[in-house]
Amino acid sequence: MAVAREATPVESAEDVKQADLDSEDLLQIYRTMLITRGIEERGHILYRQGKIPGSFYTGRGNEAASVGVATAMHADDVGTPIQRDMGVHVARGTEPWRIFAQYMGREDGLAAGRDGNVHMADIRLGLVAMVSHLPALMPVAVGCALAFQIRREPRVAVAWSGDGAMARGDAHEAMNFAAVRRLPVVFIVDNNQYAYSTPNRLEFAIDHLADRAAAYGFEGVVIDGTDVLTVYREAHAAIEKARAGGGPTLLELVTLRMEGHAVHDDAFYVPREKLEEWSRKDPIERYRRWLKQTGVLSESGDDEITVEVKKLLNDAMKRADESRLPDPDALETGVYAEPDELDTPHHR
Repeated sequence: MAVAREATPVESAEDVKQADLDSEDLLQIYRTMLITRGIEERGHILYRQGKIPGSFYTGRGNEAASVGVATAMHADDVGTPIQRDMGVHVARGTEPWRIFAQYMGREDGLAAGRDGNVHMADIRLGLVAMVSHLPALMPVAVGCALAFQIRREPRVAVAWSGDGAMARGDAHEAMNFAAVRRLPVVFIVDNNQYAYSTPNRLEFAIDHLADRAAAYGFEGVVIDGTDVLTVYREAHAAIEKARAGGGPTLLELVTLRMEGHAVHDDAFYVPREKLEEWSRKDPIERYRRWLKQTGVLSESGDDEITVEVKKLLNDAMKRADESRLPDPDALETGVYAEPDELDTPHHR
């Protein structure tokens, strides 16, 4: 029996008004979703051209989930996005050309060529870089939230993870500690229904992952992760509750991973009928229809935004391709800190 609350969809313009979004906000969300998908589509091209070393991961189908949550965060908040959350980087202000440079291991990438692919983030934008062991990011976000509480700063940490990560001890320890201390943190689960090739039915025996929140003593909410406005509304409410001292919330954003775990995986284990069903719920097409039905977006306005985004991304690819590969002699630069650079009592 499900115990988490299931979010009702945002449908009317009045619902949007109550969510404190104006027309420009709505169009910016649309633009961000298009940029997010465009970056990953062009990343595929770069990978096929042999310009991206290693493997390549995308979040097609997850654009509404990532953009909706990131739009609800304040500039001073911090987050730990994972490999399906390109929309978080874009919404927080990471320039697309630096993401392409990161993909290609170039000097202007976010890791300056010292790491590749999706292991990236800009700490100046309040983002902590991903590690492959995704549940290990949750205690990091909880630690940030503890620091905010101790310093009495009105800031919130957002901890992202996937459905597979929820089976690890790190996840349980992070959520329990956050609940006991009533920390300003929001837990986001990108439930794309497969932990690599393992379906939900073989991952857990409850209806929803958000049901687990009750065991820790806070609220869990199940949200259609293809509905960007509902994601925004619920994320905004959870973030502001945390900021006001109301403690954590667990938001389960249900999507379907529309491609393999990475480009080397053809996802043969996902039934074709399931992919066809969820393709009809494509988050960008769904939001585009809503914008047009409510009169926020006209046909000509849509064309204008599409052309604008295409030019932005093509220029970004060109600029990134002109970025140099890092100098091998600078291999250790920025990797280790000197004691004089550390401003902690232990190192003074």
